[in-house]
Amino acid sequence: MNDQQKENGTGLARLQRALRCSSAGLAAAWKNEEAFRQELLAGLVLLPLGLWLGDSGVERALLAASVILVFIVEMLNSAVEAVVDRIGPERHELSGRAKDLGSAAVSFALLHFVVVWLFVLLG
Repeated sequence: MNDQQKENGTGLARLQRALRCSSAGLAAAWKNEEAFRQELLAGLVLLPLGLWLGDSGVERALLAASVILVFIVEMLNSAVEAVVDRIGPERHELSGRAKDLGSAAVSFALLHFVVVWLFVLLG
């Protein structure tokens, strides 16, 4: 067992640590990211709605996955922003580009959500 495996644990201990880290990440996103809170609250309505509106398992999966994708991309965007902010408050072209790219990724996830829901619901 190498030092990294000892630090992270193995088997069930690693899984428990990963779940604690994931819980901490979700709590941080909820506490610090207004966009995440808005999207999560919308998702609490949209996920059950998508499960109800989908006519087949595939349609339900597509509707649900498009909502969940927005959560994933928003949290990755927030992670990029946190790292950039950690580096320093001064303006830098690459810092701005990283934040803009993260924001664009969220926009594409939202566009994907709209397109999937339109195609599935309007058939």
